[in-house]
Amino acid sequence: MLTAPAGGSGAGPALSRFGLGTAAVGRPGYITLGRDLDLPAERTVEAMRQRTHTLLDAAYAAGVRYFDTARSYGRAEEFLGDWLDARPEAAAEVMVGSKWGYTYTTDWQSSGVPAHEVKEHSVAVFDRQVKETRALLGRRLHVYLVHSVTPDSPALTDPALHARLAELAAEGVRVGLSTSGPAQAETVRAALEVTAAGRPLFAAVQATWNLLEPSAGPALAEAHAAGWLVVVKEGMANGRLADRNATGPELAALRALASRAGTSCDALALAAAAAQPWADLVLSGAATPEQLASNLTAAELDLALPELAALASLGEPAEAYWRTRSALPWA
Repeated sequence: MLTAPAGGSGAGPALSRFGLGTAAVGRPGYITLGRDLDLPAERTVEAMRQRTHTLLDAAYAAGVRYFDTARSYGRAEEFLGDWLDARPEAAAEVMVGSKWGYTYTTDWQSSGVPAHEVKEHSVAVFDRQVKETRALLGRRLHVYLVHSVTPDSPALTDPALHARLAELAAEGVRVGLSTSGPAQAETVRAALEVTAAGRPLFAAVQATWNLLEPSAGPALAEAHAAGWLVVVKEGMANGRLADRNATGPELAALRALASRAGTSCDALALAAAAAQPWADLVLSGAATPEQLASNLTAAELDLALPELAALASLGEPAEAYWRTRSALPWA
């Protein structure tokens, strides 16, 4: 069980080990394999709002108490804010994490655009986006992360930005970063050294860890030991570990173990992430209620050391994994 956000009252929202991310349903385009089969035929704003609310309802009913969103996830913050407004009893219990640093640029287009989002970790972007997030989520913001930090990001070196983030932390928001790319471990270790006014600045990280890309694990263990909230994203490798896509010979061990356990590949992949002793929360990125239900059966799986060792053989070199990810189409 996690504690309340840093600086809070100490009686904060109860959390389960699994959370729901809204990247796949807050905008019409994303890079999850097979997503075109999962969404409404007409991806209007209202259709996606309804899908998001349906997933939030299902997740909350199942016991999920952490919801993840971001400024760049289209209208996901708006959809989540609407849901919280309509369900005050849920709003009092859940923890909300969002991210700033990417600007959504496609005006609700899913293809044929030069870029779906533009990254900038500047004071000006923080000042603008934290106001936008607050306008949609109000004070129901518990975790605020710099989005997709890499070792060259000014988020690791800009003292003016650090001062702004420290002010937000003083208000009771847990400030942190999300990571991406083959140098996630380097990024996390650099962030562990960042201070503001002589005190550690960051207290949370959301990182990619999955059976294909486990390279950040040791650094995430160090963050956990330092008291950070550690959230796992992309536990299914953008759909590569879903049953319908886990078809190649390189994933034979995953399919075989799932078959022996009478479970799905997605549940097994998420259970492997939850089995990491440093993982506080593991996100589902489900786009349908059926996917969410399957994902959450991961909570019923208790993987033993031999099973985890067998699954460890699936890991790819980090550089190769991220090359593959960068080539996934937006759909």
